[in-house]
Amino acid sequence: MTKLPPVGYEDVRLARDALRGVVRQTPMLPSRVLSDLVGGPVWLKCEHLQRAGSFKIRGAYLRISRLTEAEQSAGVIAASAGNHAQGVALAASILGIRATVVMPENVQLPKLSATRAYGAEVVLHGASLTEALARAAEIAEQAGSTLIHPFEHADIIAGQGTVGLEIMEQCAQARTVVVPVGGGGLIAGIATAVRGRPGTWSAAGEAAPAPAVIGVQAAAVAPFPGSLAAGRPVGVTAAPTMADGIAVAVPGAITFQIIQELVGQMLTVTEEGLSRALLTCLERGKQLVEPAGAAGVAALLEHPGAVEPPVVVVLSGGNIDPLLLSRVLRYGLAAAGRYLAVRCRIPDLPGSLAALLTEIGALGASVLDVVHERVSVGLRIDEVEVTLQLETRGPDHREAIVAALAAAGYSLQFL
Repeated sequence: MTKLPPVGYEDVRLARDALRGVVRQTPMLPSRVLSDLVGGPVWLKCEHLQRAGSFKIRGAYLRISRLTEAEQSAGVIAASAGNHAQGVALAASILGIRATVVMPENVQLPKLSATRAYGAEVVLHGASLTEALARAAEIAEQAGSTLIHPFEHADIIAGQGTVGLEIMEQCAQARTVVVPVGGGGLIAGIATAVRGRPGTWSAAGEAAPAPAVIGVQAAAVAPFPGSLAAGRPVGVTAAPTMADGIAVAVPGAITFQIIQELVGQMLTVTEEGLSRALLTCLERGKQLVEPAGAAGVAALLEHPGAVEPPVVVVLSGGNIDPLLLSRVLRYGLAAAGRYLAVRCRIPDLPGSLAALLTEIGALGASVLDVVHERVSVGLRIDEVEVTLQLETRGPDHREAIVAALAAAGYSLQFL
């Protein structure tokens, strides 16, 4: 593999100086529910409260601010499904530079609107980030503008690494740092900052134990575990995931080198885990986080034994479409046993539906929605089909409702 320019602790420190007055030092909040789960203190590093809603402004601003005067005059271009787009757009606006962002055609409307509101010109192209990135490279070559890659540049990594400096200042006793991973820019920067040279970190210049850094990817798009096993970047075929912010199918070459050297392990989480994590952040932490940004919380929910407390979990972004939020919350409620969607058939007789709903009411479930159909495939002439959405008090209550309805003679089909 071609040797690429390294990113070291000093690069991150210099990035911190360049970003003063531009980015916020985001808060670190304790999480009691996660602390109880892992058996020790857990802190949430709230990068979803950063300017533009994610950590991306850090790397984007540093990269653009270091362009030559001629490069800045020619403008910048980026490709992103959302957070990097907003980071580049905001950074360019602060610096007074023209910015163009290529976004997939299916991009979430709030991310599209926010990117335009920050002053960038938006070009919609392709069905994926890969296609958008290819188009951005073409436009950059034609226009002579500079492509601001979302993770594959030393300045981007150094800028994102300033999150790690803040973590060690705010929680110097941390033994594990858990980070969502897409292309790897954030975790590469954080690992460089919190570990410095492999094995040591000290705020006072003295040797001290280095916290472990653990990455988290959505299982649907997780190239890093296979790449680390192979010893080189290996792409995967992406599957649909709600964590679009970390759905990167091929690791970066620079980020892979740093991760291979400094990151302890790479975990994967399910879609169910991501939805439960978002619900946990919202309900117990009072923090609105997008699914990708909650991947670290999902890792603790699914792999509590993989971390050594005290733990810092990075909440990397909070830009989420309200329509997606409603679907993810419903999915999370179902995963937590607090939502039940079923279909059943009842006799087409007066009072049959009322009897079913009375039974459900007596069991203490709340009916959210009822659909009553008389015409359906396979339905007998003397039957009607009822689809119910119920809110329950938890897994035990949910199972009790199912058992009681079955005992009453209702045959349920789960949705």
